[in-house]
Amino acid sequence: MKENISKKLAYLEFLNRENGFRHHKYDEEMQQYEYLKNGDMRSIDESVKRIRSADVGHLSDEPVKNLLYLCICNITLVTRFAIEGGMDSEKAYTASDIYIQKYDKAGTIEELYALQREMITYFTKAVAEAKKESVYSKPVILCMDYIHYHLHEDISCSVLAENVRLNQSYLSVLFKRETGVSITEYIIRKRMEAAENMLKYSDYSLTEISDFLNFSSYSHFAKTFRKYYNASPKEYRNREFRHTDWKNNLQDRKN
Repeated sequence: MKENISKKLAYLEFLNRENGFRHHKYDEEMQQYEYLKNGDMRSIDESVKRIRSADVGHLSDEPVKNLLYLCICNITLVTRFAIEGGMDSEKAYTASDIYIQKYDKAGTIEELYALQREMITYFTKAVAEAKKESVYSKPVILCMDYIHYHLHEDISCSVLAENVRLNQSYLSVLFKRETGVSITEYIIRKRMEAAENMLKYSDYSLTEISDFLNFSSYSHFAKTFRKYYNASPKEYRNREFRHTDWKNNLQDRKN
């Protein structure tokens, strides 16, 4: 299988050179997402320009299906950058689900183009609004970023204080003043958000999720989760889990 992929890749690279085709350069591709992350409305025209470009990838021989796949790839990155820009993660993921469902129902290329513009406009405006509502100082933003990328590790106020080069007591007061919650509470909330998404969208076992999010035991994880969602992790997964439906949708598209 690996050898076949390598041959296919070499052949397509040859065809692209012969036909003068190239994909977007990385910095060109990322420009729309940088605008989006900053709540800059220039993201809309940039995104529309990119997806209508002749330099987009070839994912299917069927034009509508090819654009559908490109739109799904695009919204996947849009969602992540919107969250980085300050949009609430659950709101962003839910909006992503809604737009993918809309894409799936579109029957023409023009419908998909219109939805793509609507989608990038929605996310950019949401990020801009989030930035207006919450303006944090640099140390607090750095702490939030650190927490986001280290949820699987032991995170303490002393580690965060060292990371931002502030006195631990001062950082605790600053964080609580700007966010309205303590550092400990913020970490727990972010772990709960991550647990919720993993229960919805992954195949990881309940124990694996507990271990990944650095809980001392599954019982501790389950008790904490119930406090926030009024259900055990198992009950929540049984109610919300959509992995099977997603796989079926993908299979339907292939057929």
